[in-house]
Amino acid sequence: MSQLKNIKIAVIGLGYVGLPLAVEFGKLRPVIGFDINQARIDALKLGSDSTLEVSDSELKQAEYLTFSTNVGDIGTCNVFIVTVPTPIDQYNQPDLTPLIKASETIGRVLKKGDIVIYESTVYPGATEEDCVPVLERVSGLKFNVDFFAGYSPERINPGDKEHRVTTIKKVTSGSTPEIADLVDALYNEIITAGTHKASSIKVAEAAKVIENTQRDLNIALINELAIIFNKMGIDTEAVLQAAGTKWNFLPFRPGLVGGHCIGVDPYYLTHKAQAIGYHPEIILAGRRLNDGMGAYVVSQLVKALLKRRIHVDGAKVLIMGLSFKENCPDLRNTRIVDIIRELAEYNIAVDVYDPWVSVEEAEHEYGVTPISFPADNAYDGVLIAVAHNEFRDLGAVKIRAFGKSEHVLYDLKYLLTSAESDIRL
Repeated sequence: MSQLKNIKIAVIGLGYVGLPLAVEFGKLRPVIGFDINQARIDALKLGSDSTLEVSDSELKQAEYLTFSTNVGDIGTCNVFIVTVPTPIDQYNQPDLTPLIKASETIGRVLKKGDIVIYESTVYPGATEEDCVPVLERVSGLKFNVDFFAGYSPERINPGDKEHRVTTIKKVTSGSTPEIADLVDALYNEIITAGTHKASSIKVAEAAKVIENTQRDLNIALINELAIIFNKMGIDTEAVLQAAGTKWNFLPFRPGLVGGHCIGVDPYYLTHKAQAIGYHPEIILAGRRLNDGMGAYVVSQLVKALLKRRIHVDGAKVLIMGLSFKENCPDLRNTRIVDIIRELAEYNIAVDVYDPWVSVEEAEHEYGVTPISFPADNAYDGVLIAVAHNEFRDLGAVKIRAFGKSEHVLYDLKYLLTSAESDIRL
């Protein structure tokens, strides 16, 4: 444990996960926050975080934290924490490109005695089977002789000001018992909620990937129930409220499943399962159902328009919300785009209003240009897709004012009562 005082950390990747971690460690010890995005580094040096995960005052408190895009700068570090994205490709297959490139970057400066800790969500075995060989190849060093590895999965919940990096219990692991102890002790410096030291790196990897797989399946079940209840003319929210009076009923709600974790992580697990010869039935069924919810929502909206005798071809719809969750600017894997694309198939014009998101990022990522504020009496349909506080504050009357005299108001997020909306999921 005497090694702890000599540790200098490099955090590789300064997004929603990496920056909060770098800030907390930077309050206590030397940390270099590394990212390949020069604009991101420039903004952080000026004391501003565009993700809103870290406040300006919190950035100032991290007095030992510096930022860089120069690989040479991290060569002085001896612990490297990798927090880069692990997305999926267009075929729902894991894309380890950011992880491999980060490993190559570290490999160029890796020294004897160094430790590389991965936080990115992966399938069991990825750290030792995919990342470590890259570190060995680039550095010329031998794993568990010259350098070591750890895995401590991130549990960040974007936009959540209650469950922060320090207040969420942290799973840790290491490639040897001694390194596992050191990694655990290192994280215990900043994690007030405590840690759980897993018995191996693979156990820690598996624990992370099933956390979100479990949530995905629970939401898929509720989505399927909502489809059934809609066909029966039963209010899904009323059913869930009634069922929720039982002490052990889980309070999940139907909806779109996007974001950097829940809509992605199950595909990492199913990829590995298929690679070892097992076809996962339940997990993939849940994914198919959740991935199809955007099309289902649009089908409901179109049917409601037709019932009101509103001409669908050429209709105009306002979508309120683009981020993947409420009160957060995070656009990663937002499934609102599924609704936008599906509406385009009906030749329905769409305006998107979201006061939280960056217009430039929305244009770059999805080719969508959000409007500054909706006009009154302009829309045949209004869809509340994200439960931002700003939308809640508007209330039913002001939201309805965006619609024409004859319009459909679809409340996807139960922001309004059943009496105030025309359709609810």
